[in-house]
Amino acid sequence: MSDGDQRTLDLLRRLDRMPGPHHMEFPDGFDYNRAEARAGKLSERLTREFGFPCPVSPAQDASSYFSMGIDAQATEAGGHLGIRLSNYGDLASITTPARGGLNDDLHGDLDEAVAEGAISQADRIRVETALSDLGYVLVQQRPLQRRYDGVHTDWVWAGEPTWWVRFFYYL
Repeated sequence: MSDGDQRTLDLLRRLDRMPGPHHMEFPDGFDYNRAEARAGKLSERLTREFGFPCPVSPAQDASSYFSMGIDAQATEAGGHLGIRLSNYGDLASITTPARGGLNDDLHGDLDEAVAEGAISQADRIRVETALSDLGYVLVQQRPLQRRYDGVHTDWVWAGEPTWWVRFFYYL
């Protein structure tokens, strides 16, 4: 495991221990209205950057409050890009489908996605810069796809739990 993946897993484990209500959707102090406003700003920014609507999709019963996509027509590489915004620690994740899948088979990180032509370096920089400018912390897919080994051992999971499910998916 790379040092970067290990640092990411350390961060996820710290966030996993945050106090919260009796469910895992969000920690104490989560401000939905603030999160919604920031997601709206990100949507507006990406719509300007890519010249194509990047609407926000709210989620319910999930550990990520909003997602949005960048249509394949708007990207230099001609591939759909997904963005998930977690309810924890201002985490964000960019998904780039591998081998033609929609979201079942994702690249492990953006370096791999650029190398395989799923995202151009210019589009990567545009998305990463927009996320960074709005205070999001980008998390790569590889550590998120590892088996969840956090503190919520009594949670009833649908399927095999991963860190992706814990922080970016429906619970």
